[in-house]
Amino acid sequence: MAIEMLAKRIIPCLDCDLQVPNGRVVKGVEFKQIRYAGDPVELATRYYEDGADEIVFLDITASHERRETMTHVIEATTENVFVPICVGGGIRKPEDYVKMLKAGADKCSTNTAAIKNPELINEASDLVGSQACVVAIDAKRRYIDNPRESDERFIIEVDDGYCWYECSIYGGREFTGIDAVKWAMECQDRGAGEILLTSMDRDGTKMGYDIPLTRTMSENLDIPVIASGGVGEPEHIYEAFTDGKADAALAASIFHFNEYPVPVVKEYLRSRGVPIRL
Repeated sequence: MAIEMLAKRIIPCLDCDLQVPNGRVVKGVEFKQIRYAGDPVELATRYYEDGADEIVFLDITASHERRETMTHVIEATTENVFVPICVGGGIRKPEDYVKMLKAGADKCSTNTAAIKNPELINEASDLVGSQACVVAIDAKRRYIDNPRESDERFIIEVDDGYCWYECSIYGGREFTGIDAVKWAMECQDRGAGEILLTSMDRDGTKMGYDIPLTRTMSENLDIPVIASGGVGEPEHIYEAFTDGKADAALAASIFHFNEYPVPVVKEYLRSRGVPIRL
């Protein structure tokens, strides 16, 4: 089937702290322990030149401090970067999508605002199209003793037992009680065009993506799933595409600190038979 040959996407993610002039890219471990990684425009330009398929900018200060988003960073980036750009953080109303797209972004990602007001997904997708509406889901494992004890949760078997996944908001600072898989299915029904799925348990650990979560999402959705959280080496990305059935893989540390540059990752994937744009 032709659909199986769609090229998988490699997406560097720039977590941006905009509390300093021009912003700075940072990286945390399990949403904490922040480390400085570079200038957002310079890093984005490097990734574009390296062959990244897309670039995600997340304003990690916007939701928490209720600040406006990064229009100036996007405008500066798109002068020299010509791959799709997705912007998240501080996207709270349909007009925010329009503002970011006018600045040069191709997509907008929202987490907190969508959970607090699910109608935002419907409104935004009607206004700018599903292809520009990404819903980010930050999910954390919640273990249970008996997989039959809950009809309300989407229970997933993992290496060390059974769990469901809870959605968090405000950059992992607050939990919602919402089941991540069920929420993703609702987002799809409301018009989301893509799910950016981050495992909070794996984020920054370099232990690999949460494959059971990624696979379950991919198997229960028709829209693309971007795997995020935990990549430490190219094999982890291969696993996300094969075992996890993800459409795209997002990474930060391995690219920011030049551990495995984008061309190295892509060549590795190509050598293992993954359809990829070189």
